[in-house]
Amino acid sequence: MKAPSLTTLILMGLVAGLAAGAALHAVQAPGEAGIVSAAEAVGGVWLDALRMTIIPLVFALLVTGMARAAETAGRGGLAGRALGVFALLLLASTSLAALVVPALLSAWPAPADAAAALRVSAAGSAVQIPETPPLAEWLRAFIPANPVKAAAEGAMASLVVFALIFGLAASRLDDRRREALVLVFDGVQAAMMVIVRWVLVLAPAGVFLLALTVGARTGIAAVGLLGHYVIVITVICLMAGALGLAAALFGGRIPPRALGSAMTPVGAMALSTQSSLACLPVMLAACERLGVPERVRGLVLPMGVALFRITSPAGNLAVALYVAHLYGVQLAPVQVLSGILVAALVSLAAVGVASSVTFFTTLVPIFMSMGLPMELLPLLLAVETLPDFSRTLGNVAGHVGVTAWARRWRGVDAA
Repeated sequence: MKAPSLTTLILMGLVAGLAAGAALHAVQAPGEAGIVSAAEAVGGVWLDALRMTIIPLVFALLVTGMARAAETAGRGGLAGRALGVFALLLLASTSLAALVVPALLSAWPAPADAAAALRVSAAGSAVQIPETPPLAEWLRAFIPANPVKAAAEGAMASLVVFALIFGLAASRLDDRRREALVLVFDGVQAAMMVIVRWVLVLAPAGVFLLALTVGARTGIAAVGLLGHYVIVITVICLMAGALGLAAALFGGRIPPRALGSAMTPVGAMALSTQSSLACLPVMLAACERLGVPERVRGLVLPMGVALFRITSPAGNLAVALYVAHLYGVQLAPVQVLSGILVAALVSLAAVGVASSVTFFTTLVPIFMSMGLPMELLPLLLAVETLPDFSRTLGNVAGHVGVTAWARRWRGVDAA
């Protein structure tokens, strides 16, 4: 008999934890406060073990990714144009999410009982939302005068900017020095990934304990809250994918019927595999049907699969905004803007990283830059397999859409 996957075990831990917590909440068992406190403490240790890898992992991934992307863009031609369009659409999808999520949550807020219970529990925790700095101070914070201090204080926005500048500078070194430096940071991210995998082995137990804490404080209402969360994130991811289809319709001037026909097998493959990479052969065939030349689809589409995940920053910012909504945090425009920039930039760090790891790698920097509590992230990871369908569907729409658009680009040669 095949052993359950880690995703299945995490989901089982979530269900069991919520059920156990809800039972404690319902019967008001003796010693409930002590049980919940112990579960919160041990679950918090597991979460801290996972968080300790984020800064070195994200920094290393951004340095190596930026160094290689800058080298590709420096060649000009089709590759450089594609990278520019990827960046533009990532920012566009994230900015759109920043506008749509608050409007959606205003029209259809999270279940009131569960949100109120979470706010009460948060009020007694050590987590504090920092005050919004003045605009001039916020702008200056993007360039860290002391990068080591920025890392120690978790100033993720400035650390991301420093990593990108460092990676860009590394791309300008001679071949021997550049490869040596990139190899060092590649080793750092590989070592961090090993630690993350060790910690994730304990994820079912960690999620169980944290879910028990939430269930004990919210009761069965937590189930409705998680369902509401899944729907909101799914809507945002599909909306981001629609931007990719718009690129094909308006930029590539593809007739809607032709685009729908070409995307049908791609969508079916995306839903069945939840992997953009597995969809690559089907996407290549779809782009051929849409009249994209071989030299264009053979370069832009593989680059897109490797570097361009249009739902990643939009969906991740939506998670942050959703958590802010649950905790009753009123985000200032500068905090939202910081989240937009970090979400778009850090999405590049998710290249080649497993989805269970990507969830923390891309979300924790956004939460840190916006000053949001992260205690709910393990619970949201447990249900990530549900909106992950829409993430993959939106991503393949973005890949095909940009590639179809690229067939009309003028004045570029294949790099």
